[in-house]
Amino acid sequence: MSLTEKTAADLLALQAAGAATAADVADAFLAAYRDREPKLRAFVSLDEADVRRQAAAVDAKRAAGQPLGMLAGVPVAVKDVLCTEGVRTTCSSRILADFVPPYDAHVVGRLRAADAVLFGKTNMDEFAMGSSTENSAFRVTRNPWDTARVPGGSSGGSAAAVAGCLAPLALGTDTGGSIRQPAALCGVVGLKPTYGRVSRYGLIAFASSLDQVGPFAHDVTDCALLLEAVAGHDPRDSTCVNEPVPAYTRTLNDPVKGLRIGVPREFFGEGLDAEVEAAVRAALKEYERRGAVLVDVSLPHSKYALAAYYIVAPAEASSNLARFDGMHYGHRTKEKADLVGTVAKSRGEGFGPEVQRRIMIGTYVLSSGYKDAYYVKALKVRRLVKGDFDAAFERCDVIAGPTTPTAAFRAGEKADDPLAMYLSDVYTVSCNLAGLPGLSLPCGFTAAGLPVGLQLLGRPFAEETLFRAARMYEAATDWHARRPAV
Repeated sequence: MSLTEKTAADLLALQAAGAATAADVADAFLAAYRDREPKLRAFVSLDEADVRRQAAAVDAKRAAGQPLGMLAGVPVAVKDVLCTEGVRTTCSSRILADFVPPYDAHVVGRLRAADAVLFGKTNMDEFAMGSSTENSAFRVTRNPWDTARVPGGSSGGSAAAVAGCLAPLALGTDTGGSIRQPAALCGVVGLKPTYGRVSRYGLIAFASSLDQVGPFAHDVTDCALLLEAVAGHDPRDSTCVNEPVPAYTRTLNDPVKGLRIGVPREFFGEGLDAEVEAAVRAALKEYERRGAVLVDVSLPHSKYALAAYYIVAPAEASSNLARFDGMHYGHRTKEKADLVGTVAKSRGEGFGPEVQRRIMIGTYVLSSGYKDAYYVKALKVRRLVKGDFDAAFERCDVIAGPTTPTAAFRAGEKADDPLAMYLSDVYTVSCNLAGLPGLSLPCGFTAAGLPVGLQLLGRPFAEETLFRAARMYEAATDWHARRPAV
């Protein structure tokens, strides 16, 4: 197995044993990038010289006997929605095509403190609005298992980078499934943490009450390692909760005796692909064989979650994206016009069709005469969705089901049908509305060789339980060890 196919834990062990240097690791992944990136198009930008400088600095610290961070010498790709000091941060949008932040996002600063090697900025749906990474202003990212298909979205670049062995770890963001859905379609592990577990400082906002930063990795151990590195209180983000961060990697393999897994009947209805359902039910059978107890639960308001989400999220996006007006930073039209005309032209030229669609939806549902009918009602549904989960967790420890209704679909297949695209998130949005942690891990493949994801949902701040439950299944299977032939 080449260096690029190894996990982050493997790479840390090799460096600690003197069998490889950070420079060796960086060179291996840079070679893979040069070879595979033209096929996958997972990145918006990557500075090879800077990657080598970072790796050399880690090797110098090791040679000098200085203390090293928990991710020393491990490449980590970063979704291009997170600010990086001195490095272009575009949100895959023309309106921010030349924006260079003067500061790091909190999670980027944590990566630097952990001696990780920041390995480029990954492609995404523009402003994180999409489920296929086809809405990027710059390129369409491809699925490493079948380059005619999408990697999911909006964090498709990060998922494809890990699945395609261009980076062992990556950060993404999840507003309605944007980590878990691409993780499922690309056959990797992805975690959306509890709202408030990870600081959003330096994250360019889509929907502030829903957005969370989280990790992608080949396996549960690496996923836990990356969350451990970036989670924790940050006073610069008022929504970041001051909760202790467990040492997730130390308890991963502790037995989960009497694990109760809730299986919602609403997650196995119309629209679920037969092959996806078969793989997920086989995974649940494996849990039973390992001593878990399956419990029937109901989430009766989940059928309204998607509709509520596509009111709440666009409403917040309409407010958050109002700052991009062509006046202070970002794209400004070259056409001469008055103030209103300049703002309208700048936004019209800078935002793509999906972003414009969601801004218009959000502005409409917040407008006079419609706010109570739509936005306020959606907030009430959100509370009902949260209440369903509270009731379900009185009877179980985790909730399990499919991450997505289908495996990866073909590029362009849903591009002209926004509603069909939105349905890709039908099993993921309720987790964001309720602020819960959710994890997707590989649980099989379709007959066409496409990955299937199993989703586990937990109580607030119960990421440790999710990791242990996920590892319990992963230890009995080898889905996570498979790599695509890109």
